[in-house]
Amino acid sequence: MSDTPQHVAIIMDGNGRWARARGLPRPAGHRASLKIVRRVVEECDARGVRHLTLFAFSSENWRRPPEEVGMLMKLFLDALDQEIESLHRNRVRVRFIGERERLGAELRARMRAGETLTEANPGLDLIVAVAYGGRWDLAQACRSIAAEVAAGTRRPDEIDDQVIGAHLALAGVPDPELLIRTGGERRISNFLLWNLAYTELYFSDVLWPEFSSAELTAAFEFYAGRERRFGRTSAQVAANDDA
Repeated sequence: MSDTPQHVAIIMDGNGRWARARGLPRPAGHRASLKIVRRVVEECDARGVRHLTLFAFSSENWRRPPEEVGMLMKLFLDALDQEIESLHRNRVRVRFIGERERLGAELRARMRAGETLTEANPGLDLIVAVAYGGRWDLAQACRSIAAEVAAGTRRPDEIDDQVIGAHLALAGVPDPELLIRTGGERRISNFLLWNLAYTELYFSDVLWPEFSSAELTAAFEFYAGRERRFGRTSAQVAANDDA
């Protein structure tokens, strides 16, 4: 096993608490988080990570106060305007997953433009989950497969884990090997429910706007120290590594 995970997923938690602890409005925490995103993208690229999936806005986040949701949508627009050219120059490919129909027309258009601009880039594959939920992901996959069965293009007995995976938002991307969640919570909060089946989970008490290079290194060191057995015994893993 490589000491560097090829696919890292991150739940960026703690922006609001970071702002509140400083007597600032919640939007200040979300704005502060952008420079951390920029640095983590750069560092993951430099360390040889191939795929980075960031949980930016969940299906459940629609329940937040309307003014905060509106602020977050504007922040996404501003971030796209500010960052997409830089990401493109650094050969990063940008993609978005989630229920786009719930987003505003202007944001959807900017997302499509960013994807089109960067789609041929050979560097880090940056996947941003916006209006995403793991249950939504599984439900839309089931609907798509059911439509194929109804149309007669797929038999029910052909449906297996590979077929389901091919209809999920991360189709064609290896499952995350490492999940990092900041902010002290110990749960995955409806993120990539199918894809995290064998992912190593690293929980940090550090709030996202304070997530440092040292914290990222600690997460990678945690991953490097894990024995990934996938149902096998330690002896089988060792024998395969020696082969």
